[in-house]
Amino acid sequence: MKILLVYPQIPSTFWSFKSAVKFVSKKSTEPPLGLVTVAALLPEDWEKRIIDTNVTHLRDEDIKWADYLFITGMNIQKDSFKKIVRRSNELNTPVAAGGPMVTSDYKEFLGIDHFILNEGEITLPRFLADLERGEAEHVYQSDEFPDISQLPIPQWELLDLDKYTNMSIQYSRGCPFDCEFCSITMLNGHKPRTKDTSQFLHELDAVYNLGWRGGVFIVDDNFIGNKRKLKQDLLPALIEWSIEHDYPFNFGTEVSINIADDDELMLLMAQAGFDHTFVGIETPDTDCLLECGKKQNINRDLLSSVNKLHQKGLRVSGGFILGFDNDPPGIFEQLISFIQKSGITTAMVGLLNAPAGTKLFKRLKNENRLLDSSTGDNMDGSINFIPKMKYQNLIAGYKRVLETIYSQKDYYERVKKFLQDYQPQIQKLKKITYQDIKALLKSIWFLGIREKGKRYYWKLFFYSLFRQTKKFPMAITMAIYGFHFRQVIKNV
Repeated sequence: MKILLVYPQIPSTFWSFKSAVKFVSKKSTEPPLGLVTVAALLPEDWEKRIIDTNVTHLRDEDIKWADYLFITGMNIQKDSFKKIVRRSNELNTPVAAGGPMVTSDYKEFLGIDHFILNEGEITLPRFLADLERGEAEHVYQSDEFPDISQLPIPQWELLDLDKYTNMSIQYSRGCPFDCEFCSITMLNGHKPRTKDTSQFLHELDAVYNLGWRGGVFIVDDNFIGNKRKLKQDLLPALIEWSIEHDYPFNFGTEVSINIADDDELMLLMAQAGFDHTFVGIETPDTDCLLECGKKQNINRDLLSSVNKLHQKGLRVSGGFILGFDNDPPGIFEQLISFIQKSGITTAMVGLLNAPAGTKLFKRLKNENRLLDSSTGDNMDGSINFIPKMKYQNLIAGYKRVLETIYSQKDYYERVKKFLQDYQPQIQKLKKITYQDIKALLKSIWFLGIREKGKRYYWKLFFYSLFRQTKKFPMAITMAIYGFHFRQVIKNV
């Protein structure tokens, strides 16, 4: 069979970095790992093509070529997802859909011939077997959480890797925590399931052999969900692999803040080549943390935890939320102060939303407070329930937070604070590429010449060049990120 696997478009949002990737002449941050994994699960003799609409156009000829169009997506991609399905319907190509968005609420979507829900390792083989017999059903579901240690290597060779700034790979699924607003445990369970270390290293070999060098983001729900296995097995092997290959990758991932309690774990991650972590901090207010069940963030000095991560060579990107029932009137100033003191340059501040199926969704439904479905955009200013705080006050305060932390003055001050705190553990001399020089020149042109408030860029430029020389490339990268964030908040 001929299978066209399609990834819908992601609009310009916080995590899309659309305004930033242009500085390095790329199209998107990360490839569709789900689709290259599904491709590897399909029969070897089937013809497969992947169209990532974030990096290339989807033509009618592509859809007509296929016997089936396979599509996945997240809530943020809903509009593009629906348009692609409709095009496929108009061109009479059957559609099979899976992924987190349709798994959460598949009944919302029309035009889908087959829903392959939950984790594809269970439901996809059932669909394929029925399809071969000519008895394919409309919906395939499962409440099983499969063993992911038997997964084949994703077929990254189906992608044009040069279009991306980072590569993505997976080590585990599931999270031991149970935050009220989070859909992770609903989709992937509480018990972290991991790949074998040899399997994970084979996947790294595959990416390495395709010529990839640079950023690799491990897309786990919580990379440190199984600390013992990490410290005893994966990380020692990954350190050895990285040394043998002369550190070709710099790794990033998502972790919970309790990583700051484990010096050994932080050291091993840094030695393996990790230099970036996303952490769900959510709020500095203890009552709000209790409300949402974020127990791992309670009874600790969150600022000290972030500072410790920076000192251990792990740059923190932080997730923050406004709109909790227990938000006090002064939460906006409190959050601004926390973010500025933390040195977290990549601070994603969103309004609380209730994804379908979560504990929060069920609670708000029982309280008759639910509105529309969540948009999936972390920073578009939307909220899908009636908040306890007066809505007008919440929106005004939210805008004030964004306009403050991403003003050039406050943002560049925060970058300077980060550079002072950050102590990278791997002192490898990075070869300067043509792409690096091009990005630097573009930053000078757009941020140092054309943009209003350019004096803040030049202050950071010369401060980092002469006072933080080894971190100068990081300073320029953060300056470019700031430009992207300023474009995003214009639409809030």
